[in-house]
Amino acid sequence: MFSTQAQYPITGVILGSPLQSKPELKKPANDEIEMFSFSSPLSLHHITTSSRRFRVIACKSTVEMTSSSLVRVAAAQMTSINDVSTNFNTCSRLVKEAVAAGAKLICFPENFSFVGAKDGESLSIAEPLDGPIMNKYCSLARESNIWLSLGGFQEKGADDAHLCNTHVLVDDSGNIRSTYRKIHMFDVDVPGGMVYKESSFTIEGKDIVAVDSPVGRLGITVCYDLRFPELYQQLRFQHQAQVLLVPAAFTKITGEAHWEILLRARAIETQCYVVASAQAGKHNDKRESYGDTLIIDPWGKVIGRLPDRGSTGITVADIDFSLINSVRSRMPISEHRKPLDFWKSVSS
Repeated sequence: MFSTQAQYPITGVILGSPLQSKPELKKPANDEIEMFSFSSPLSLHHITTSSRRFRVIACKSTVEMTSSSLVRVAAAQMTSINDVSTNFNTCSRLVKEAVAAGAKLICFPENFSFVGAKDGESLSIAEPLDGPIMNKYCSLARESNIWLSLGGFQEKGADDAHLCNTHVLVDDSGNIRSTYRKIHMFDVDVPGGMVYKESSFTIEGKDIVAVDSPVGRLGITVCYDLRFPELYQQLRFQHQAQVLLVPAAFTKITGEAHWEILLRARAIETQCYVVASAQAGKHNDKRESYGDTLIIDPWGKVIGRLPDRGSTGITVADIDFSLINSVRSRMPISEHRKPLDFWKSVSS
């Protein structure tokens, strides 16, 4: 069901509903970016239900971009638990809502398929990418005719003591188009007493992954990667990313402090769309996630958000390729950036 969050003047996108009025071009001020604006406020609509070296994988394909400059993407929010079947049913329902909203891609949060309630549970359910869990999601993509971003899948590692935190991109034919294994491990002491040591059971990735899709060229990341801008700089300036995917399960404390700030910073400094799907709410007695799934445009504006940051549901927004081009041409930071060798040569 569509529900209205609030009334805002919209620039460049409409969330969850067809355009109610035709766009008019607004002449920008000297320091503004030229973008579409609308003559009257429109509703924001949401669907809701209550020093290392890395290899680079630049996945090119025969994917055809839409002839329109607009293409719709959905970002899902959920509260995964330690039950694979229950989580799959939730994802299936959200996929149906995304398809009904006209989305070509739906992005799920980190640990979409499973969140353990005790130590060792995630290792016990970890599977290879051709296992029954991922096969079900591939079938879901094919039957629903939609691309799936499945960020933070527990992929079985080389031994029983380790797994990979793997972001899997599945196309609308049910084929795995790319995989990215999380590079940055969440080994932190969170204020409030929680200690995390992801590296104790997770093998860190070594590949930077960019891939073409119907919603643009995607830069693939996972959660804690968000705190390391170098990865996103590489995706934009070396591998031509247009849309950055950030599936996450931020803690309540870190999310309140940093989530939106970090996401908007990544969007602004790369001039990319950012689609950030979040786990939300209490998974069990020990774990609670912040939520607040967001879609952000290349100017750093939040254009997609659920009315309740802790609810299960989706938000949708249109990726506007003309806006990407406009922002980048009017503020050409790619031409002004200094190469890495410059910074190495600068004397202190």
